[in-house]
Amino acid sequence: MYEPIRTKSVHSMAVDQEVPHRSRTEELDIRLAGHLTALLTVTDELRATVADPALDDAAERIAEQVTRLRGGVHPLRAAPTGGGDPARAPRLHRRARMLAGSALAVATSRADAAAAALAAERMEIHEAREADGAVPELATA
Repeated sequence: MYEPIRTKSVHSMAVDQEVPHRSRTEELDIRLAGHLTALLTVTDELRATVADPALDDAAERIAEQVTRLRGGVHPLRAAPTGGGDPARAPRLHRRARMLAGSALAVATSRADAAAAALAAERMEIHEAREADGAVPELATA
């Protein structure tokens, strides 16, 4: 009643195709670099909003990790210009905390101790700043 299928299914994977494959470690490196780059971007936004030397140091350390994960390629960064709205700081800290948590999860599964330690540190700091609802300079003013 039915004629048999004479051609290969388009849904099956062809074994002989030249498809580039990445290892699990390479995939995790890419994901971790992406999360850290996003964290670096939010950190740079915070630096534009609030002048805090600790943020400058954190941004440099995050950039070092991204450079290491990308095989020596430095991330593109915007120079903080200042004049940002300090009212945005709690939201930026919340976003940074979430990104640091994502980076921590990937770094832990990758067994990258340096990135995991940095992500955990940033997560704790941003959580504390978010809970304060303010940044250190604004609290003293």
